[in-house]
Amino acid sequence: MAKKKAKKKVSCSQCTGLCCRYMALPIETPEDREDFDDIRWYLVHRGVSVFVEDGDWYLNIENRCKYLSKDHRCKIYDKRPQICRDHKIKDCELTHDEFDYEMYFGNDKQMEEYMKIKFDNNHLHHPRSKSKLKKRIHKKK
Repeated sequence: MAKKKAKKKVSCSQCTGLCCRYMALPIETPEDREDFDDIRWYLVHRGVSVFVEDGDWYLNIENRCKYLSKDHRCKIYDKRPQICRDHKIKDCELTHDEFDYEMYFGNDKQMEEYMKIKFDNNHLHHPRSKSKLKKRIHKKK
């Protein structure tokens, strides 16, 4: 996950299982309008967000682990997946500080606005701009 702005000292006894309540999966870096529109489609679903960290894009899905108990303990601790075993206390999310993402999209409207800025306000990247540019060039000749 993204780096937090300020780290607080934590212990496992304070755990509320925050890391067991979502999955963050890497996705391919979007390159064109179609790729960004696919991401917009992800964002129309409940519990889904997309963020960029260190230039890498991630799909974040809020979905509680079925083995997280009501008292925030792992019911399969001895048999938990390797990704859970690799999670270190130093990476614990048990702070109330916000993440410091390069970019964060919490819904489809935010992605739609980003797409407007990225593609529609920049005529060189607009899908129709190349044909318009060619027409202008041919008219000048």
